[in-house]
Formats: sequence, C-alpha cells, structure tokens
Amino acid sequence: MARLKDYYKKDVAPALMKKFSYDSVMQIPKLDKVVINVGAGEAKDNAKAIDAIMSDIATITGQKPMVCKAKKSVANFKLREGMSIGVKVTLRGERMYEFVDRLFNIALPRVRDFRGINPNSFDGRGNYNMGIKEQLIFPEIDYDKIDKVRGMDICFVTTAKTDEESRELLSLMGAPFAK
Repeated sequence: MARLKDYYKKDVAPALMKKFSYDSVMQIPKLDKVVINVGAGEAKDNAKAIDAIMSDIATITGQKPMVCKAKKSVANFKLREGMSIGVKVTLRGERMYEFVDRLFNIALPRVRDFRGINPNSFDGRGNYNMGIKEQLIFPEIDYDKIDKVRGMDICFVTTAKTDEESRELLSLMGAPFAK
C-alpha cells in the first residue's frame, strides 16, 4: 500500500513546489510522523483496560504501542507517580503512509454525520491534531470483541513552517477538511 507515498512524490510535492514557489526541493513540506494517543483514566481502577487498548491500537496501526506512565502524583485524581494512564504509538515511514491512507479514505467516511475534519486544528507551527470519538470507525476492529468504546487523539507532525503549507499538504494527501 505504498500508493500514498508514491502519490506524494509524483503529484503532491510538485504541486506544493509550484504553489509556494520554493527555491529548493528540500523546502517542500512532508509528513514527518503520526502519533496516536489514547488516554485511559479508568486504567487506575482496571489494569486490564490498558491491555484492551494496546490490542486495539496494535490492530489499527500494525505496530506495538507504548504504555505511558504518570509523571506526577495527583491526589484529586487518585493518581500515583508511575501508574499506567495511557497508550501511544508513533508511526513513521511506510506504516505512517498506510495508516493515513486508511484513515482518510476508509475510516473517516464511516463516521456518523461526517461533514469533514476541522480545518482550524493547526498549532501554528504546521502540525495538525484531531480527535476521534470511537475506535469502531476502523474496519479492523470487531464490534463484538471490544469491551468499551474509546476515543483517540491523532497528531500529524509535518516539516511545514506555516499552517497554510501544512493544510495544503494534508488536503493534497486526501484529508477531508470541512468547507
């Protein structure tokens, strides 16, 4: 499924070069990495929740996720330092392009009442963040095998310097931004 990477080289990069009139091909923004994060507040009470999240994320991304631990103790949240509170995975290279392709073309259109993703979720430095309310939009997840519907945060890290360059890059790669 290297078609998105090939498409980037053949169509996206020349279009960006022409639109922003870069001097060098090294100035053309590209997707650096995609970080998927799932916070699990219920993990402090239920240790099996982390295992369920890890298996879901591994199924979705094709890569083993990393368990995130609490850095500080917070008494109001009944949280101690070192407790497992989430799961994250960083995708680069071929897996990243495959995941982005599946997200934009298969998973997001399966969202109920989908009108596009928010075009204003850029951070000012060319990175884009979005949230998904349920992991069931991915076809790899079997509805009968999940214990709880969970959401996830997806962060697209690009080499773009501005939000405009990043928005153009992601839309040329197939991101369904809302009009």
